[in-house]
Amino acid sequence: MRRMLLALMLFAIPAAGASAWVGPYRGNDTGGIIAWSPAAQHDARMIAAAHCARYGKLARITSVWPRYGQYIGFSCRLPHSYYVGRHYRRGHAVLRVRD
Repeated sequence: MRRMLLALMLFAIPAAGASAWVGPYRGNDTGGIIAWSPAAQHDARMIAAAHCARYGKLARITSVWPRYGQYIGFSCRLPHSYYVGRHYRRGHAVLRVRD
């Protein structure tokens, strides 16, 4: 019985510790969140801009909750120079870019 309990504890402890870490930020092409800390609040615009640049978009900070355990929210948006028209070719929408 003790061996079974010991084996269960050895497998359960690493699994519980791995799921507890969230990381500094999470997001996708529409936006994301940054875990709040004083350092993260200072660098939030830079972190969000670097994340949104991967998708060719601009970042905008949408919310800040200045407490540990809370988040800084941001959204990724297309630049104003992009124009999404209602032109269709063979059933597909066409994205046009202004020069």
